Amino acid sequence: MALDQPASSAQPAFEGLSQAPKVVLHDHLDGGLRASTMVEIAGATGYRGLPTHDPEELTARIQEGARRRSLELYLEMFRHTLGVMQTQSAVYRVAAECAQDLADDGVVYAEVRFAPELNTGGGLSLDEVVEAALAGFRDGSEGRGIRIGLLLCAMRNASRSLEIAELVPRYRDRGVVGFDIAGAEAGNPPSDHLAAFDLLRRAGMPYTIHAGEADGLDSIRDAVHTCGALRIGHGIRIVDDIGVDGALGPLAAELLERQVPLEQCPTSNVHIGAAGSIDTHPVGRLFDLGFRVTVNTDNRLMSGISLTGEFNRTCQAFGWSWPDVRRLTINAMESAFLPAEQRQEIIDQLIDPWYAYATTVETG
Repeated sequence: MALDQPASSAQPAFEGLSQAPKVVLHDHLDGGLRASTMVEIAGATGYRGLPTHDPEELTARIQEGARRRSLELYLEMFRHTLGVMQTQSAVYRVAAECAQDLADDGVVYAEVRFAPELNTGGGLSLDEVVEAALAGFRDGSEGRGIRIGLLLCAMRNASRSLEIAELVPRYRDRGVVGFDIAGAEAGNPPSDHLAAFDLLRRAGMPYTIHAGEADGLDSIRDAVHTCGALRIGHGIRIVDDIGVDGALGPLAAELLERQVPLEQCPTSNVHIGAAGSIDTHPVGRLFDLGFRVTVNTDNRLMSGISLTGEFNRTCQAFGWSWPDVRRLTINAMESAFLPAEQRQEIIDQLIDPWYAYATTVETG
């Protein structure tokens, strides 16, 4: 089977994108469950909150918020995904299936995040939650050509960020690669959690921060200047610092000059109302201007999206070619929270060889 030619200027087709090695940096574990798994876990644990026990109907109900562009409905569905993730066996299974599903989508490296403090309602300790997820990723990845790093999130509207941050260096040799602050953005600046970031800096552990999705430039500025974020989760509101003529304000100019990675999640942004459509999503403009853009899934179940699908939509919207897809993939891999030599090894052994081989097949 001939592959789309990565060296060409042609727009990639879905089939070629599905085969291409991909990297995702922004994927929420509790936003990517299989509906059938939710039904089975609910039956085994006695969780009674599901609106239906038919997997197809459950998928439709969960994705209702995305279809109706309702942030309230979109976020409400996390009550159900988290509701079935309150035992070690459930967290393990969800993590293992996450690894399998990402590998089946052609992802060779993923950073998956979740907030372990939200999985302790059934009596689990934070350590038990983290260990279950790591075991699931390890077993689900085995033999599938994918590597997964875990990002531990603290909720920005809660008070456990230092406690969560302490877990990161503790599990650094077992698969935890970094930290994140997530949750309601407006009114909850990341600088409220400086003690957590100070601990991580002293421990030499990297972190990303959700900013510039549901709040504006001040949120991004706080994340970068005050907290020292190495990456920005979403960050689409940086366009507020870019004129219609392309003139950059001081914050946008800084992010461009420093090549601060932006974890863009176009479909999810549209579904929660942070962007009007894929065609008008800032990711296309930011990429054209030279920002270090990465393409990500955010919540695969809620948005009904895969990374292949996300690339397919954005390639159609912005006319991206195979060299663009490769550049976006390299952007993501170079921005991963791994040592430089490990990042380069994945590029040299998995990403670049695919493009070289596909070009050879296509050109004969």
